[in-house]
Amino acid sequence: MIALADPVRPRVPQAIRVARRAGMRVAMITGDYPGTAEAVARQAGIDLAGGILSGPEIDALDDAALRQRLETTHVFARVAPEQKLRLVQAFKANGEIVAMTGDGVNDAPALKAAHIGIAMGGRGTDVAREASSLVLLDDDFATIVDAIRLGRRIYDNLHKAMAYVIAVHVPIAGMALLPLLFGLPLVLAPVHIVFLELIIDPACSIVFESEPEERDSMKRPPRPSDAPLFRLRTLLLSLLQGTTLFLAVAAVYALTLQRGLGADEARALTFATLVIGNLWLILINRSWSSTLLTSIRTPNPALWWVIGGTLGFLAGVLYIPGLRDLFGFAYLHAADGLLAIAAGATGVVWFELFKWLKPTRPQKSAA
Repeated sequence: MIALADPVRPRVPQAIRVARRAGMRVAMITGDYPGTAEAVARQAGIDLAGGILSGPEIDALDDAALRQRLETTHVFARVAPEQKLRLVQAFKANGEIVAMTGDGVNDAPALKAAHIGIAMGGRGTDVAREASSLVLLDDDFATIVDAIRLGRRIYDNLHKAMAYVIAVHVPIAGMALLPLLFGLPLVLAPVHIVFLELIIDPACSIVFESEPEERDSMKRPPRPSDAPLFRLRTLLLSLLQGTTLFLAVAAVYALTLQRGLGADEARALTFATLVIGNLWLILINRSWSSTLLTSIRTPNPALWWVIGGTLGFLAGVLYIPGLRDLFGFAYLHAADGLLAIAAGATGVVWFELFKWLKPTRPQKSAA
């Protein structure tokens, strides 16, 4: 007696559990006998509550009945190539976003019909690879889940970077226009704008790109495929962040002028407040779900390089005589620096309270 076995890869059961928590549904379609399919499904952790649907049973169902069975069935056995194609089309007709994996010539029609065809690169046929959108180099199902995790991280970080960009340009635009509208001494010259952009660009391209994934990234359901990157609520919150920082910076500017200080000192203190407020915006936008104290404990070496470099350059333009003259600044005392730090934080502290008070919504199940 000779027994042959193709064991489930060690990472697969855990990957399927992660996929289920992330709102993804895993189904197995195979040409093997139902008994073999059941044994593999049990080892992998695929749901067998809906039973096993075989190829002949699929042929006996019309399209409407098949779509109804797909809502509860996750294992399909003795399936022919044309039935795999029909299953993919039925899943799509139910409104699912379908990713299909396969390695053989008989999988090619279904791979081509799925929203995302994923071929096995190691043992997959040329036909399967040509029909697919992606090719797995290690032939491991867990790699698909890892790719989804990475995609959610990239999406979240892109969202954070765009929210920050919108917020930070509100006080910059406001402080460029405010003196012109009221006939006050100018705050921002081209050299000041260049300085600010040298902070904004690395923050977007390095800091937010290096952010690790959110703790709940694989515990929330997938977003709808037609959902916009920026919802109105997100846009309004970003604009509100920028507006409150602008009001804080404008208040510092007005207070400095009211105290009878010169234009150079008012410009220096206002610019320092704007730069430090910019850093506060970076810190609070690192996470829209975790508080600042929690996110600070999350490692991101690029963040501290940007913050340290910004504070170092700010100290240079404030206290090195040649640079200070180039920027049109006056010498700032320690009390002025504390005022800039406090005002910059005041402009954005409400968002931290918003995150802290925001109720945690229960996770929805999704197929």
